[in-house]
Order: sequence, then C-alpha cells, then structure tokens
Amino acid sequence: MKKDALHARRKFLQQLGATGLALGASPFASLALQEKAEERILRYDRKIASTDKLRIGVIGYGVQGHFDLDVALRVPGVELAGICDLYDGRLQRAKELHGKELFTTINYKELLNHSDIDAVLVCTTDCWHAPITIDALAKGKHVYCEKPLVYKRSEGHPVIAAAKKANKVVQVGSQRVSSIGYAKAHELLKAGEIGALNMVNAVYDRQGSIGAWEYTIPDDASALTTHWDKFIEVTQKMAYDAKKFFWWRAFKEVGTGVAGDLFIHLLSGAHVITGSLGPEMIFSTGQISYWKDGRNMPDVMSGVMQYPASAAHPAFQLTLQVNFISGTGGQEIIRFIGSEGVMDVRDNDIFIKHSIMPEAPGFGGYDSLFTFPKAMQDRMQAAYDAKWTAAQRKGRQKDDVIYRAPANYDEHLDHFTGFFDAIRTGKPVVEDAAFGFRAAGPALACNESYFNKQVIHWDPVAMK
Repeated sequence: MKKDALHARRKFLQQLGATGLALGASPFASLALQEKAEERILRYDRKIASTDKLRIGVIGYGVQGHFDLDVALRVPGVELAGICDLYDGRLQRAKELHGKELFTTINYKELLNHSDIDAVLVCTTDCWHAPITIDALAKGKHVYCEKPLVYKRSEGHPVIAAAKKANKVVQVGSQRVSSIGYAKAHELLKAGEIGALNMVNAVYDRQGSIGAWEYTIPDDASALTTHWDKFIEVTQKMAYDAKKFFWWRAFKEVGTGVAGDLFIHLLSGAHVITGSLGPEMIFSTGQISYWKDGRNMPDVMSGVMQYPASAAHPAFQLTLQVNFISGTGGQEIIRFIGSEGVMDVRDNDIFIKHSIMPEAPGFGGYDSLFTFPKAMQDRMQAAYDAKWTAAQRKGRQKDDVIYRAPANYDEHLDHFTGFFDAIRTGKPVVEDAAFGFRAAGPALACNESYFNKQVIHWDPVAMK
C-alpha cells in the first residue's frame, strides 16, 4: 500500500477507534484493491463503575419503545427507572417484563419529576415528540427521541434552542447513522471511489400489512383504556378512533406517514454518508394504492430533492421511494451514482461497481459518422486515430468493492452506546437535534408538497 493511502486509512481507523470500533479479518476489497481483508467489529468492554450508572425512563412503550428499551439496557451501567404509556395494557406488560415494583404512569410529567432519572427515551406518536422533548430538557433530562424529531417543521428550532439552553444530550433515533457500514460508505465516497457524486436513489419498500402499519389492536381498546382525552391534548379535538391511536402513522392528524417514518431513514443515511446539510428544493407525489383502510397518508410515495454544491459534496439530485405493496417483497437500498461508478448501500453492506469513461470521445459505432460521405469518414477516422491512442480510447478498469458487516453486528446498539457515551463523556453524538431537524425538515416538506401539490424551497444551512 502506498504511504499516503496507508496514512489515510490509519487516520480513519483511529477516528473510528474512538467510537468503540476495532479490526478483525474478513473478505473485503478496499480502495483501489490495496488491501484484501477488513472487518469492523463492535467492542464495548469498558468497565462501568457503580458511580457511573445511568437511569432511564421510557415515554411511549409501543413497538419501538420495547425495541429501544431492550437495546438500551444492553449498554453496561444503564438501568430502567420507569415507563409511561397511555394504553393501560402496555403498563401492565411493562410490569410483567420488568417487575411489579416498576414505576409506571400515564402522565409523562410525573416521570420527568423523578430526580433519579438521567435520560428519557421518547418513543411516542409523532405529534408528541417535540412537546415531550422540550419538557424533558427543561427538567434537566438527556433525551433520545425517535424519528422524526418533530411533527411540524415549526417545532424544529424551538427543540434545537431547548437542547442548547439545557446543555443536555439530544439524540434522534435513526439508528443506522451510527453504523460501521455507513461510516465505510462515507469513507469510500469521500475518497472518490465512484468519482464525483451526481445522483442518489433511495428506496424503502415493503409488502405486508404490518409493514403498512396495520398493527394488531388489543381487544380491550377503548377511549378509557387509551386515555384518549390525554392523547389528543396536542392535536385538534377528535372522536375516539382506535386506528388513530394504534395505527397512528397512517393518519396526518397525529403522524407523518411514510415521509416521517421511512423517508427520514433514507435522508439521514444520505446525509451522514455525503456529509450534506440538506436540499434546497423539494417535490413529492403519491397515492393510496392498496391499503384503503381509512388512512389519509399515501401508501406509495416518491420525492425529488435538489442538493446544492457545498464544501462536502458536489451538487446532486436525490430521489426517494416508498411502496407498501411492492412486488419486490420489500427492499431497502440507498444508491449513490457517481461519474465513475455506483455504490449500493444495503443495510450495513456495501457493493460498488465501476464504469469509467475513456479519455477519448466516442467515435463510430452508433454514431452519425456512417451517415457522412465515404471520403469524409476516412479522413476523419485517420485524424481520430492520430490524435487518440488505443489506451485513451479504452475506459480505465477498476475492480468491484464489496464490504459486508459482521453477521451479528447491531447498529441499534452502536447508536445507544454513542448516546450514553455522550452523556458520560460529553463527546458529540452522530444525530443531534440539528442533524435530526435537517432530516425531518425536508421529510415533512414532502408531506406539504404532496398535499399542496407544490415545490417546497428549503434553506439547508438556516433550516428554514
């Protein structure tokens, strides 16, 4: 390996090492095939003293609340102090899983009043994210908030201001932005492995009722067991609707649809890999194709965004796609298209194929040359042959790149490890409030564009 490439690789790995990543060995074709094997494995074996304990509360104990809590408790030194949810059955389940002495409540402010709670996980319906986050910060709590950070774009700057004023850690829950796969993709893109970036295609398709948010509704669901009046305190007044409580992503009155659920994952991934602050122009369209179950958010949606040139990247276009009745069976892929190749990021795995244009311009074949007089063709062919060598007429070859993360790698654990490390050490998180809003703002603009049938202009620096 050349000295300059070796130095760049060592510097990158040293930077990753600070986040708890180490090296092992597994098949990997790296930049310019200069090394043949590389695998990054999560290691977290730092000893946690009893005085270094962190106690957490969970606000919103639904599907994601269960997943988030289970992963958070895998980080050494983290303890559960209490759970808040509006559905009585989930509070009962919390005691079944974590002990009958566990503190539970339907009022999140009671949880925030506990002085022994250091941080809260906000895993509620979208419309509650910003109010709870701001209240938690005011009470001196660190906050892990599920994406999107906000339900309305107008909430973004108040949340950022609240985090700054409280001087507490805020991390948004698009967990894959902390993954070793995305770190590697960022390295490869920055190193010019696919040339100059010009387009990103991002797809998150599903096929199945649960993927389309038709979750099982409990047989005791009612306005009383869900504390409906409290649920709609931050929304317009609505009659009780079990679907709006348990299938909330599908309804604009309380959720943000595919844009807030899945576009946000794709945007967060694209931003962390490119280093971008966001787009300047946004347009989206969609429809309800299959899941005609009363929802008012589309089950098929596409977005187009234009990203301006910046110090981090050239100008590029981003397309977004979600299809909830996809004959593919479902897929998640972010494809980065450059002047010399394509990089596909699938989960934490990376696949790069190259196609490099020759230095010489095209001449002959499917070309207008054959339509000219024969003497002119011969004259122009001779001039072309004299100007361009055989090597210049042939595109430079570059072998493919493949990277596969370890089979048991868990980016969700990496994300929570970073959150709790930030609380303990003060180091920055990957997805703070500003990063979260820079993904949420354009995602929510897609909903605005869809409903109003208009292009939305966005300032990615000022976030307005």
